[in-house]
Amino acid sequence: MRPVRALADALAEEVLVLDGGLSNQLEAQGCDLSDELWSARLLADGPEQIEAAHTAYARAGARVLITSSYQATFEGFAHRGIGRAEAARLLGRSVELARAAADRAAGEVWVAGSVGPYGAMLADGAEYRGRYGLTVRELERFHRPRIEALAAAGPDVLALETVPDTDEAEALLRAVAGCGVPVWLTYTVAGGRTRAGQDLAEAFVLAAGTGDVIAVGVNCCEPADVGPAVEIAAGATGKPVVVYPNSGEEWDARARAWQGAGTFDPSLAGEWRAAGARLIGGCCRVGPDRIAALAAALSSEGEEAG
Repeated sequence: MRPVRALADALAEEVLVLDGGLSNQLEAQGCDLSDELWSARLLADGPEQIEAAHTAYARAGARVLITSSYQATFEGFAHRGIGRAEAARLLGRSVELARAAADRAAGEVWVAGSVGPYGAMLADGAEYRGRYGLTVRELERFHRPRIEALAAAGPDVLALETVPDTDEAEALLRAVAGCGVPVWLTYTVAGGRTRAGQDLAEAFVLAAGTGDVIAVGVNCCEPADVGPAVEIAAGATGKPVVVYPNSGEEWDARARAWQGAGTFDPSLAGEWRAAGARLIGGCCRVGPDRIAALAAALSSEGEEAG
């Protein structure tokens, strides 16, 4: 169902469930994501697979669906011989596919246009390090064209996600200025600091006075890092907090594989909610089954509180 409320208004009224990792669901559907474009390749080669993945999360109870544009950039498409006009069309398609799945859901479901970090285009794990050697202005120039293309497709919000350092956060906030779409900003963190090692409270302060930013938080981090980050984000900005950690496994960029044991526990959502989280979901390796469990946990907690 197409939303009748702005996402910011909904977050003021209730806690919403976010979807999980798109790539793991696509792999579960039999898709090959070994290409450097990752899931973005399917915007051209298998859009029906992307829509099916979004639908799986909507059926699991997700109220916000993130588009498949995380690794979609004009530069990345150019490396595959795709021109700018076609690349812009594919970026717009990412919003259309999520919207199609959202519109078929029984309740209000919002669409978030994914704006991944510069490091995602490099496809070498650089988003978990940051500090690419580019200036804020250079990063802003990189991000602005695809932000404009995504905004033109009409998402409900732009997800500035998996941001590893404050330089890129500053660049992204500059790039979205005037785009006409609200945004959320989420850092990827480790041990209470950004991936580049910066103080997390200072990182969140960048978004504190920005009216277009309707929520701040963390994503693609270990579940254990979420609780402290929620409190820091809320305290530094006074804004609603969005959290979607990964499964707890660790990405080995050289081996291009996940390693270690998963620690994502849907029952933790209650603690994150109590700390101030208003939008809660999962990232890499968190599938529809865990999102369904998370939705059930939050619904049960809400009924008990009522």
